Amino acid sequence: MTVKIEREVLESLLTMASFVEARDAYTGGHAWRVSQYGKLLAEEMGLAKDDVFVVRLGGLVHDLGKVGVSDTVLNKKGALTNDEFALMHQHPEAGVAALGDHPLAAIVREAILEHHERYDGEGYPTRRPGASLTVIGRILGVADAFDAMTSTRAYRAGMTGDRAIAIVTEEAGRQFDPAAAEAMASLFRDGALSHVLGHAGEEHLMLNCPVCGPMIAPSEDAHDGDTTVCPSCRGRFALHRHGETFDLELQEVTTTLYMPQPDRRAVRSVLSALPSRRLKVREAVDRS
Repeated sequence: MTVKIEREVLESLLTMASFVEARDAYTGGHAWRVSQYGKLLAEEMGLAKDDVFVVRLGGLVHDLGKVGVSDTVLNKKGALTNDEFALMHQHPEAGVAALGDHPLAAIVREAILEHHERYDGEGYPTRRPGASLTVIGRILGVADAFDAMTSTRAYRAGMTGDRAIAIVTEEAGRQFDPAAAEAMASLFRDGALSHVLGHAGEEHLMLNCPVCGPMIAPSEDAHDGDTTVCPSCRGRFALHRHGETFDLELQEVTTTLYMPQPDRRAVRSVLSALPSRRLKVREAVDRS
């Protein structure tokens, strides 16, 4: 299947998805990292150039359905209840519904719908086993889970990369597609993930909030002496340049409205990777 890509339409979709992600206080840089992990996995597994781009694009928009999740659930400072989990489990289908008849829906629908499915068929929302899932969904399932495991939340610290990769390997054939799990482990052993792990963009490390941990994604134009706000504790910090990153100095705990901003750096990174205005993409799995 060949899909015509209008750059302006693609940019609007990416910006919308990035803004939705920014509502979640705990996932700074998440979509960029999933997009990068997905790209590296797709290349390692020998996918065609257009398919690699579709994976990269899918990584940035996979959580679009969180637009329908309330801030109370999305930013809860603790474990979710069963009812709240049930609401969160609806976000893949909500993302597909939000796409509607968008001109690029055919490219990203499977990434949105399948990134929480499992190879053994015990995932959500459709509980379809690995053989009936697209390779796009299977790759992003590994990328998304690895980033979730290694990212810090207000109620728990992120795992080390070594521990997360051990789980990915253990879960090959159960939660994860075996080929994608092995490719992820190989990339990790070779050090090919180090520029993504713990980063919010190329050469931009996540900032370590003294209260919440490494949860602040610095803006691309951050400079020494600027201020930033932690999306979790709402502390306002002065930035002090320290090598390639910043130290944070608490100035106040703000009660002003937190205004999420789309990650324009991540949007540009995907736009710049567009191989052509006409993509040859895989046909979606027949779900009838």
